[in-house]
Amino acid sequence: MNLTKAQAEKLVKGCINNDRTAQEALYKLFHGEMLRVCYTYLSAEALAKEAFNTGFLKVFQSINNFDAEKGELGGWIRKIMIYTAIDLCRKELKFNNLISPVQDDDDQFIAPHILDKLYFEDILQHIRTLPAATQTVFNLSVMDGFSHKEIGEQLNISEGTSRWHLAEAKRQLREWLQPAGQSANQPKERSGKQQ
Repeated sequence: MNLTKAQAEKLVKGCINNDRTAQEALYKLFHGEMLRVCYTYLSAEALAKEAFNTGFLKVFQSINNFDAEKGELGGWIRKIMIYTAIDLCRKELKFNNLISPVQDDDDQFIAPHILDKLYFEDILQHIRTLPAATQTVFNLSVMDGFSHKEIGEQLNISEGTSRWHLAEAKRQLREWLQPAGQSANQPKERSGKQQ
């Protein structure tokens, strides 16, 4: 959401003063976007809604800590939602710290010609089929740009385990996206008419 500094300041001040109108306006303004953030980390509807509600409670409880000089309001709320979803993941999941680390030098793990034919919903649906721990690490790394060190700190796992989960997510998604017998870097040859 693109709020002007004055609009954000007015909403924040209203929320600090427990103004129900300001709280409702803030909630409605960020509801859809922040619920999507929670669904990105938690595919189970009940867990995603729980993270969303807990996240907004944290937003309202700590709104006086928001500093407009350090960033925009939407980014601050998004960060709270991500950390709340991660906390819930931690409660729901058991991560295996014994998995051996892997090197992940594969920045472009899916060929662009394949991505051009996909919709976000299709990709998200397949991300949600990943094991929960692998899905969480993938989301933190690819969707939200966290480093393996940050992921390890948030999820209480080693950097090597984080790297393994990311590599495994990429492998599984690549398998789903690549037609059988086709190389990731080779476009599929078309038979018949050229389009």
